Amino acid sequence: MNVKANISADVKVDYTAPYVMSIGGRLVGANQTFDVFNPATGEVIANAPEATREQVDEAIAAAKEAQPGWAALSWEERSAYLTAYADALDAHKEEIITLLTTEQGKPRHSMATVEVEYAIYWVREVAKRKLEEEVIEDTPEHIVKVAHTPLGVVGAITPWNFPILLGLWKVAPCLITGNTMVMKPSPYTPLGTLKFGEIAQKVLPAGVLNIVSGGNAQGAWITEHNDVNKISFTGSTATGKKVMAASSCNLKRVTLELGGNDPAILLPDTDYKPLIPALFDAAFGNSGQWCIAIKRLYVHDSIYENFMKDFVAYASEKTVGNGMDPNTDLGPIQNKMQYGKLLDMFADVKANGYKVALGGEIDEELAGNFVPITIVDNPPRDSRIVREEPFGPILPVVRWSDLDDVIADANNTDFGLAASVWGPDRSEAIDVAYRLEAGTVWVNEIHIHGIDIPFGGHKQSGMGVENGKEGLEEFTNTKAYMFRK
Repeated sequence: MNVKANISADVKVDYTAPYVMSIGGRLVGANQTFDVFNPATGEVIANAPEATREQVDEAIAAAKEAQPGWAALSWEERSAYLTAYADALDAHKEEIITLLTTEQGKPRHSMATVEVEYAIYWVREVAKRKLEEEVIEDTPEHIVKVAHTPLGVVGAITPWNFPILLGLWKVAPCLITGNTMVMKPSPYTPLGTLKFGEIAQKVLPAGVLNIVSGGNAQGAWITEHNDVNKISFTGSTATGKKVMAASSCNLKRVTLELGGNDPAILLPDTDYKPLIPALFDAAFGNSGQWCIAIKRLYVHDSIYENFMKDFVAYASEKTVGNGMDPNTDLGPIQNKMQYGKLLDMFADVKANGYKVALGGEIDEELAGNFVPITIVDNPPRDSRIVREEPFGPILPVVRWSDLDDVIADANNTDFGLAASVWGPDRSEAIDVAYRLEAGTVWVNEIHIHGIDIPFGGHKQSGMGVENGKEGLEEFTNTKAYMFRK
């Protein structure tokens, strides 16, 4: 595995231009700012505005004022606005992609481009969806209808691993269902979100989409505010519990997409060689910094040795480096906090003498937050690397022989976000999938999402869902109408 940190792409962004928040249709700065770092170099690339309490309150008031008029528009009118917004985002796509790479770290030529293009596609497609009024009784004497009405003002708090995609995942269903939004991005990756907020002000009515930036305080001000009717949060389980507690002030609706410790199970006689690229990407894509990454790879004893040899050989050819370099496969860890957690995890693996098939040593002398691709060979099932979510490019591969035992171990976690099963017998694989405790289970594929596919976690991986008809309904109240003819 090679580690590189040179930049060869020539896409330019003016980072000296002031970054601004979007409040009530206006672009505003702040007296205080905070540094935004490039994780590949450790350098400060920009200063982002730190919203005051008054500015957060102003953004919420603007959203509240705009919401009745926005909800009064027809579904088709709101759809037209969202489609125009997708067009405007597409016109600024290249700038957003570069911002994403320089503040988040993911390779510009691959994952950053995919994220931004997919996010724009998502806005465009959600604009085509509609929640229809349902008639559940219609007799000569009586009619019962069920409709879905907007909640009002939605607060959204987004993470640093997929800031553009997960931000727009929240914006589109929120707005199409007649709500308005106040969004706060992670302080580690605010620039792309501030940019798509700026673009929105040229397309959407004032106050419909407001973006404020800052840290934990700003997020708490949103979750605790009595004029916010729902919180949509993506992040860690620990923070999700705090969001849920704070939202109790006015019994806000909450959607929480939280952490995961996702297992993948390879069944006996699996023809694994064609699967290695997909399994590698599912585990190490975005340098392992995604909640649905494979965190535990269980491989049957009959194929374990050969699989490990071929999997390690494939991973050894991948390059970790600066995301602006077209030769980079995996970028850096996004922030020093997460980098420190991985240093601790690597130290635990080393201290316990677990066998490391690839990687295992972090070079702390490098300027960026670079962590090598690391594969741990059959660590104990009660080890930290198996039981915890590392959120980085380190993967335990665990040998198994008894099916009931491996299913029990896969389910032996507080998490339940996603899982996958791989095997030649489709019926057997599906049977295993039904026994896994997770909100999404893939069979002989992985990381397939869709506009109409609900996504959410079981157990402590979350509450509620995003996407699909169910995801749209999360942004509404269910209302029954009954009347005599």
